[in-house]
Amino acid sequence: MRVALRRLFRLSNPPAGPMKREARRKGWGRRFKIMMRHTWLIIAAIIMLGGGAGVAVYHIWNQPVELTIAVGPPNSEDTRVVQTITAQLARDQANIRLQTKILDGGPPAAAAAIDNGQADLAVVRRDSGMPKSGQAVAILRKNVVVFIVPSAAEPPKPVRRAKGAKSKAAAPANAKPIEKIDQIVGRRLGVIGRSPRNIDLLKVVLRQYRIGADALVMLSPGDLGKPIEAGKIGVIQFDPSNVASAIKDSNVDVIMSVGPIGSPITADAIAAATRGKEPPTFLKIDAAEAIAEREPVYEAGEIKAGAFGGSPARPEESVETIEVHHYIVARRSLSEQVVADFTKHLFAVRQTLATELPSAAKIEKPDTDKDASVSVHPGAAAYLDGELKTFFDRYSDLLYWGLMAMSVLGSGFAGLLSYSKADDRVRKLRTLERLLEITKTARTADSIQGLDELQAEVDTVQAGMIREVEAGNLDDTAMTAYAMSIQRAQLAISDRRTTLAGQPPRALAAVASL
Repeated sequence: MRVALRRLFRLSNPPAGPMKREARRKGWGRRFKIMMRHTWLIIAAIIMLGGGAGVAVYHIWNQPVELTIAVGPPNSEDTRVVQTITAQLARDQANIRLQTKILDGGPPAAAAAIDNGQADLAVVRRDSGMPKSGQAVAILRKNVVVFIVPSAAEPPKPVRRAKGAKSKAAAPANAKPIEKIDQIVGRRLGVIGRSPRNIDLLKVVLRQYRIGADALVMLSPGDLGKPIEAGKIGVIQFDPSNVASAIKDSNVDVIMSVGPIGSPITADAIAAATRGKEPPTFLKIDAAEAIAEREPVYEAGEIKAGAFGGSPARPEESVETIEVHHYIVARRSLSEQVVADFTKHLFAVRQTLATELPSAAKIEKPDTDKDASVSVHPGAAAYLDGELKTFFDRYSDLLYWGLMAMSVLGSGFAGLLSYSKADDRVRKLRTLERLLEITKTARTADSIQGLDELQAEVDTVQAGMIREVEAGNLDDTAMTAYAMSIQRAQLAISDRRTTLAGQPPRALAAVASL
């Protein structure tokens, strides 16, 4: 069929000059139109293109999100927990990965890193300042304040003295055993940790018992043997890395520890404070609720009986105390979905990490109520409350408006296509009308040169026809109309050429009458 069409519409005089260059320029366009006629090739190409695009989107979508978490100081309990979580997320190949940023300044420096945009997550302490642009994700640990009164040492066994030897004077005993917080005045107090925040916490507790901050006298290890002035409290800070030996070498009357119930530091302090068969005494903060009311950064808590183990149980009965929480906070501007994913992974790995780091099992969810004292990130709240949005929930509005836009664009495209087809029909009709005019003009032409010009115009129409046929833009009716019109035009030109060859040229007046 195509060969017959080429023979039917072949050019009697091939185009030359500008027409030939134009044909070359349009060669690639014709080839593309021919290729478009092969539907199965187009479908295969679309499938391959769509598959490649899908693989690329899937790869990009599943790339892990890297978040920077600020924590400190080095070798602290918070730092160890965060490093363990970071390693576990990497082992699980989670879509959230952490980069740990360890800061010497501890929680205050971590909070500043959130506000300065240097970190996405941070571990902060409630009483050391929450970041202004941060919201809670989880409670990393709850620190409780423990006041420990060391038990009395067993009296030394009597030693036989030689005849005539003088006996040594017995060491004077403390005037009264310590049973309440306000009885610390005039005694030596050992505070575990060198952080100034623990000293500030001590001042908050003593203020509730009408003991001013000016009553605290900071001591060095060499001052432990000196007497304490009346109305004063001698305070020495112990290195948490060597608590047991520091307590045994000192003669402090009370030990203050701030940490989780299961903290090994607090356990070492209790062990060092057990100097005889009797367990140490734990002082209760009976004004804990009042302190929490006055200082919202703290909360009233309770140390359950036997929380520290041992036999007999330590403590023997529940002890009132105050708590200060360490939070994992996220930048307020962080995506809700990213924070929700991090929260999900965080609570998923805590049980796995409990065997490696027992304190990791103490990670708790924050209060997600709207009136909570600590604001919770919406992404974390959505996961913790079971209100996490699905893909369609998150993008339903976008999909709706996208479908609406596609509908409008489709209608517009259909209108443009209809307009282009109408224009194409008009163009074809004009071409047929021109062929009719050529036929009429050829029958009255008065020169061979005029016929040559008409033949060249017919050849141009034929060239366009061939391109339209190759592109599949002509239906059977249009092809028949074109074929008949071109055939009649060529026949008229041929007949007139024969007539002019055997007759003299017609008068100009006859041509003018046309």
